[in-house]
Amino acid sequence: MDVCLVRGNQGLFLNVLHDLNCQRFPAPKSMNSKKTKRGVTDGHGSFKKVKKVGKASPPPSLNDSLEGDLRAFLIDEDQLHTYDDLTKVNPVTPTTVLKCLQARYRAQVFYTHAGCTLVALNPFQPIPDLYSLDVMREYHSAPQPQEAKPHIFIVAEEAYRNVQGQLEPVNQSLVVSGESGAGKTWTSRCLMKYYATVAASSSVLKSQDAVDRIEKRVLDSNPIMEAFGNACTLRNHNSSRFGKYIQLQLDRSHFLVGASVQTYLLEKTRVACQPANERNFHIFYQMMKGASREQKKEWKMGHGQSFNWLPKAQKTLEEDCFQETVEAMSHLGIKSDKQAEIFRILAGILQLGNITFDPPAKESKPCVLEGQSKESLQGAAGLLGVPAEELQACLAVRTLVAGKQSILKPCSLSDCGVRRDCLAKVVYAHLFEWLTSFINRSICADNSAWCNFIGLLDVYGFECFQRNNLEQLCINYANEKLQQHFVAHYLRAQQEEYVSEGLEWSFVRYQDNQSCLDLIEGNPTGVFPLLNEESRLNRASDAGKFGARLQKELGDHGSISWDKFSQEPHFSVTHYAGPVSYQIQGMMEKNKDPVPPEIIALLQASANPLLGQVFGDQEADSTAPRGLSKVVTVVAKFKNSLESLMKILHSTTPHYTRCIKPNPDCKPLTFHKREVIMQLEACGIVETIHISAAGFPIRKPQKAHSNPVCRFPSQVSMDALAELELDDAEDFVETEVPGLRSAAWETGPVQLSSVQGPVTVRGWPMGLALASAPSVSMSLTAKGGGGDYKVETNQCQHGVASIRAQPRGSVKLHYQRSPLLYADMLPHLRREGVTGFNQILLEKTL
Repeated sequence: MDVCLVRGNQGLFLNVLHDLNCQRFPAPKSMNSKKTKRGVTDGHGSFKKVKKVGKASPPPSLNDSLEGDLRAFLIDEDQLHTYDDLTKVNPVTPTTVLKCLQARYRAQVFYTHAGCTLVALNPFQPIPDLYSLDVMREYHSAPQPQEAKPHIFIVAEEAYRNVQGQLEPVNQSLVVSGESGAGKTWTSRCLMKYYATVAASSSVLKSQDAVDRIEKRVLDSNPIMEAFGNACTLRNHNSSRFGKYIQLQLDRSHFLVGASVQTYLLEKTRVACQPANERNFHIFYQMMKGASREQKKEWKMGHGQSFNWLPKAQKTLEEDCFQETVEAMSHLGIKSDKQAEIFRILAGILQLGNITFDPPAKESKPCVLEGQSKESLQGAAGLLGVPAEELQACLAVRTLVAGKQSILKPCSLSDCGVRRDCLAKVVYAHLFEWLTSFINRSICADNSAWCNFIGLLDVYGFECFQRNNLEQLCINYANEKLQQHFVAHYLRAQQEEYVSEGLEWSFVRYQDNQSCLDLIEGNPTGVFPLLNEESRLNRASDAGKFGARLQKELGDHGSISWDKFSQEPHFSVTHYAGPVSYQIQGMMEKNKDPVPPEIIALLQASANPLLGQVFGDQEADSTAPRGLSKVVTVVAKFKNSLESLMKILHSTTPHYTRCIKPNPDCKPLTFHKREVIMQLEACGIVETIHISAAGFPIRKPQKAHSNPVCRFPSQVSMDALAELELDDAEDFVETEVPGLRSAAWETGPVQLSSVQGPVTVRGWPMGLALASAPSVSMSLTAKGGGGDYKVETNQCQHGVASIRAQPRGSVKLHYQRSPLLYADMLPHLRREGVTGFNQILLEKTL
């Protein structure tokens, strides 16, 4: 887009010459003259020099157009850190949004509004004063929290006030999203602490003790869940390896009376297999470092003891939290004897990891224990409360049932390792489920005690590794569902609302991920249904055959592809955040998640009371009907739980927080542009800002507008300005451009009956919008009743389509078929700053 930038005492002016990428606007012939120079009156008859605009070059990209005068005009980079809302950045592009976030990050401002969304940049260092009790009380007591500096507490307070105001839907959900290491867990922790503080801040004295107890219990659930469900990964030192949705329960007085926790897809494979340079769950390291000498002796974790499943990756602060975890367990009601049972089970799992086998002397015999594995086997058996001989047999021998007969068959060397890992995973997963259930029993209020809730959702971020399998497919599927929820709730709904209001709205393009969801979940030929069908067949899994089946059924689908040169069976899915290649090998086994019946029987007979309780009611499915298995697959369980979650989200008022990871190395105050821009594009931040900005999120009070409303002369002054030709002299002739001042400021009054006195929308931006429509005149008339008024134009195809006075004392204006999509109507006569043209997008509606 070629632009001529002009600034005089009357404010800032933008002469849109023509749009190179869209429909061209009429321009005077003299604009192509190489000798043409342009000037503008300074309000006293003198001229100021303006940058020369020559012949149009090949169409530049929007990012290129930010260079030079255009960028200087639209963006005052020295003031970028002061932009609290990204909708104020002009124009809204990935580049300008990125520059604004970078400037704020350098100024140590970590929260920024993006229309309906809050963007949170992870500082990777403690900022204690940012989350203090005083700050919480300040946001809670603010008359208008939205006018305060952006903060996660604004999101929390808005949700809380919605519950207090009983605005439908009353129940609220706070959706915290972002990739691993972006700060989701910390954000969720801050939100819980805020509500625990706010809910008690106005409670009556007689109920204070009860409130304190439930607050403490709710907060104490965090260190337990993090100890057992978080781990150190390459991308995050405290990465949540499970998803969770916490409902904070409020009574009729809006006090916190309880909470419930729902967990999703624990990464139990980490117990027995840790990726390179990553660690196991925090709780194991806490035991190794924080337990007393007597405890370590009881748990067979003596000095110098090493464990195969505890890799020595980089140390984290979380391993120092053993006493905090123990105290939290005690406060939640887990007694010391039950804690002892838990830690014995965990120690037994570590001993299992040190058990290895050697091949037998004869193929018909079971594999034998290798070297020091006998001691580890004895230790694991003692800690888990099972006989050592039965544990060894369970790992090395399988039982085949044929009719009424049972046949014992030795396992291969690899199968022995698979069964050992399976035992560890199933024990840890059941222990985690038991802890979650216990926490819920401790903190959940009776149904009669609460009437509304605020939900906090913290799930995995989008994942794409060198090797991706079923876990990543499920995680990315969940992120697709959440993105669809965001699109449906805001991006699509807001634009449809604008159309229903009668605005001439050109839809902002956004990425609709329905095609990807149809690919994954669609019946009967989606990836999930086909995978479930294959997993339920009583036959050995064949990755090659399943890959061929996918190609046959989904070969024409636009969201899936295959690499013909790949040596391994795989498929690639085009997600909203980018393409991901998934390995098929092992996917069906993970989906089946089979547990040998011998393992279930062994654990049911455990002398450890907790293990016996956890596995006591579980049936060992040793047989299966012909054709299909009765086992519920991992995908089926996860899909059902996710559908239940989405029903809850759709029934609530959502609030979105997008956590952004500024650099891949988790370094404090380090901003990598490429890392950030990929996340902004993946979560649709730019599209969100486009729609938020075009939907006029910035409201000017009516009293800010002075009396006259502008009328425009029949001839637009920009034509006169463009016709002006000067020679190459540096000093301009001081002559006045005819009609320039009057075109911008000729006015006439208009009345809105609900307002005391005339309401004005001053007109130089409107005049600029009409720069491409010569001989157009316009009048403004008031319509409507009941507090909603519309002022429309006559005989204006390229200008103002509507001005709407809102009941809460705001005015918004929409341009129809104009090079300027919309503009802020409050002009400023000051010379400093780009304040007069606050809200201009260089886009053309069709």
